[in-house]
Amino acid sequence: MSHSKKVSAFSVFKGKRDRESVSSLDSRASMRKASSSQSIREDVKKALDGKGKKLMKALKGGSLRSSLRSTPKARPTILPETEKAEPVSLKSVRSTSDLEEQNSAQVDRGKPLSTPVIPKQISAVRPTRNQNIPPSGKHTPNPPPSDKESPGKQSDRSSIETATPLAEAGNKPKSILKPTKTKKTPSPRVSDSERRQSGKNKRLENDEDSKPAKKKRRDNSEVQTQDCSTEEMEHALSFEEESVSSSQLPYMFNSGEEARKIFECLIHPVKPDKFFKELWERKPLLVQRHMIQYNDGWFSTSELDRILREENIQFTTNLDVTTFTNGQRETHNPVGRAYPSTVWDFYQTGCSVRLLNPQTYSRNVWKLLSVLQEYFNCCVGANIYLTPPGTQGFAPHYDDIEAFILQLEGRKHWRLYSPRTDNEVLPRFSSGNFTEKDLGKPILDTVLDPGDLLYFPRGTIHQGNCMEDTHSLHITVSCYQKNTWGDLFEKLVPRALQIAIDEDVEFRRGLPREYSSYMGIAHSDMESSPRNLFLKKVEQLMIRMVQHLPVDSACDQMAKSFIHDSLPPVLSDAEKAFSVHGSGEHWDKEKMCVAGTAEIEPDTTVKIIRKGILRLLTEEDEVRIYHSLENTRLYHEVEPTFIQISAEAAPAVEYLIHSYPKYVPVDSLPLPTLDQRIDVASMMYEKGLLITGEPLLATDEDSS
Repeated sequence: MSHSKKVSAFSVFKGKRDRESVSSLDSRASMRKASSSQSIREDVKKALDGKGKKLMKALKGGSLRSSLRSTPKARPTILPETEKAEPVSLKSVRSTSDLEEQNSAQVDRGKPLSTPVIPKQISAVRPTRNQNIPPSGKHTPNPPPSDKESPGKQSDRSSIETATPLAEAGNKPKSILKPTKTKKTPSPRVSDSERRQSGKNKRLENDEDSKPAKKKRRDNSEVQTQDCSTEEMEHALSFEEESVSSSQLPYMFNSGEEARKIFECLIHPVKPDKFFKELWERKPLLVQRHMIQYNDGWFSTSELDRILREENIQFTTNLDVTTFTNGQRETHNPVGRAYPSTVWDFYQTGCSVRLLNPQTYSRNVWKLLSVLQEYFNCCVGANIYLTPPGTQGFAPHYDDIEAFILQLEGRKHWRLYSPRTDNEVLPRFSSGNFTEKDLGKPILDTVLDPGDLLYFPRGTIHQGNCMEDTHSLHITVSCYQKNTWGDLFEKLVPRALQIAIDEDVEFRRGLPREYSSYMGIAHSDMESSPRNLFLKKVEQLMIRMVQHLPVDSACDQMAKSFIHDSLPPVLSDAEKAFSVHGSGEHWDKEKMCVAGTAEIEPDTTVKIIRKGILRLLTEEDEVRIYHSLENTRLYHEVEPTFIQISAEAAPAVEYLIHSYPKYVPVDSLPLPTLDQRIDVASMMYEKGLLITGEPLLATDEDSS
């Protein structure tokens, strides 16, 4: 297969020396003047277009949202793809355009108004690919929906948006049917084209069989169903019983698209486009769903108790116990481990409990945050807050993060206040504690019930107290800490100045001999010709410095920080079976030798295992791939991890980045020789960065 020369931004690193191995650099130079170019050649794209479309069709299906939360059959948790009108009017608490449309469509049939509702009981299928998976967590019977709003009140409607969907009356419990499972025998090794054709034929047969089954599924008494407990849901989410064969492909086809679906569900029924256009960084959003199980599965008080008993939780590092009484906030942390009996004793005496890094100990929180970080392209964190009845744990304050509060258990009374000054709008740092006299009139005064959501931008002053008759448990999902234009410019401007000084002689010319006699605070009110000329010169140099701004390099540095901040991805057993994380060499105790040796072949199809898993950049005259695979669930527990590659290998990595989410043959990588293509793909596969379209066939099995 012939390849034309690849023009890449990394071509400035290519020297005239003989090509070295993938792990070394051939030349060292600055990239600041390199310009990005198209990473996928037109001839390659044209040659792969037909295969790419077929592969995309084969890979589509299965939703991480459904694997984490629910199934469309049980509860349509994401908004329809096509609608005649917007799903909700944020100007009205009760009236929404989609509800009106549904109401008018159902008047003749005499059916009640319908919105997404969680069933009273949820049954689960042991997951196979391209199937939706029910939510994890505890599921209790859903009480009859109430038409009453939470006993909160609102003021200043221009500063707060409210969405309140109605729960469906008389909704019957639904269940997901569990198909009979059959064991699959290993398939013989065939070519990729035969595999794809075989898989296509099987999918066509499955599609034909499934069409009439949709109407008959409820009446099919032979199919087994199973009600899922929290443990069973977690087992289903982990794909532990998922069978893997050469005709199946990992469920996570496009991590960016799955992240979008998760966020849609998080703020449902508000559309993301509307949210970011009208609310994001502007004003709070209250969603009262009257669906107490909507947020089930993310976390629970029982899970907190389990964590305290099983994990080494330390006061201050992992957990705080606090009170806010008589206008005074106090932290009561002892030194050492937070044993459950000690924590629950604090709780019973009126202390709030804050778990600072639940993603380290809760698999479901880890999943939620690791997916959302792909959506926001920045670090996404979380805290858990457990508050005893009739108490308040924290003083009024504002934070430096965008906050999404998901009410999990009990009820909590919230009051929000606008920033006091313009300087407190979208602050870069959190505030201290405020007193009541520091606050004005609240822009929102409401009570959150289980299933509700409250969003507010950084800088929004807030305080929450628990109701007298029940405890409160909520999770605060946070993002966009130090992810602003200002943070980008902090990296951009100093580097631009260094480049300007190096490359532009005007920045190296001396200052006027007598500048100190007309510049400075003491002379700032004076008007003089020398002073005006000096200020004009400064303006001219600033304009010249803009020409040297290394924007792409600064953005790479921001993205590098994000990679270091990121959680590692949550991989299913299916994904592990198609990658180095779960396949390859292992010890065969029967043969008493190493077995499972497999190699990347030219026709092996590969893609990056997650869209946001890596960053290709230049640093210290080296080409590096920074990645988050070796990060831990504890923030910054390890140093940034990178792989150094040669400049010649960079176009192949660019190609894989831009090809995502498509699988591409190793032989299509834009490198001069087949050996180089296989070397780069093998290196990235062995580092865990790539996933294959088919499980690699062990060479020892092939020979036997």
